[in-house]
Amino acid sequence: MTVSADHMAIGELADRSGVAPSALRFYERQGLIFSQRTGGNQRRYARAMLRRVGVIRAAQALGIPLARIRHALEALPGGRTPTQQDWEALAREWGGELDERIARLQYLKRKLASCIQCACLSLDGCALYNPDDRAGREGPGARALPPLPE
Repeated sequence: MTVSADHMAIGELADRSGVAPSALRFYERQGLIFSQRTGGNQRRYARAMLRRVGVIRAAQALGIPLARIRHALEALPGGRTPTQQDWEALAREWGGELDERIARLQYLKRKLASCIQCACLSLDGCALYNPDDRAGREGPGARALPPLPE
């Protein structure tokens, strides 16, 4: 491949995106970004990968798992770089999930305040970790946090 002005080496992409080269290689292995190879087997990224990396980093900051990010990027025609309209569609799609996560965190925050006042240190009666001893009714062993009450 002949390197052109519209491609950059991994170091330049790392510098411009603020993402370590090791993370860029990981993103590539995960199918989030892609490169072409030179005759010397060096990676060359289209400049459009800067936007893809930006979308990946923004989605990660929101707590979106890489598998969901990859699925969203794979849905773009021809693997193209996301546009502003694509990002707006993703924001709408992920917005509901973020709202649910925020509601759960707010619920846990309210329960935390009661735990601070209670100081029971009892897993049997903890209103936050084990309300009404639900875990005890499920048998011995470790239990996950219960779902949000309806």
